[in-house]
Amino acid sequence: QVQLVESGGGSVQPGGSLRLSCVFSGSPFYKTTIGWFRQAPGKEREAVSCIGETDGTTYYAESAQGRFTISRDNAKNTVYLQLTNLRPEDTAVYFCALGSYASLRDAAYTYWGQGTQVTVAS
Repeated sequence: QVQLVESGGGSVQPGGSLRLSCVFSGSPFYKTTIGWFRQAPGKEREAVSCIGETDGTTYYAESAQGRFTISRDNAKNTVYLQLTNLRPEDTAVYFCALGSYASLRDAAYTYWGQGTQVTVAS
């Protein structure tokens, strides 16, 4: 059974940082990519970043470029999303998802975690 569990969310002031973690287990061998998405209240879910397993290919949404960094530790089955220079508009529930190819399209992902809340406010 595939499981993804996010952690690391919290409340920070603008300009602050957080590191989100996504621990995954039970992954089918052909599912190799982890993506991060977020959903703010009243808004549609949007892609943030993703990383492939074999070559570490990464993609970032424009909103994440230069501020967020995705990385993975395959030995720990964990993917990290380092959030820096956070803004109030980054406030959202952040989800990780497991997919078969690196893409910022949520249709590429089959398994999803429950999410972790990130709140940025002064």
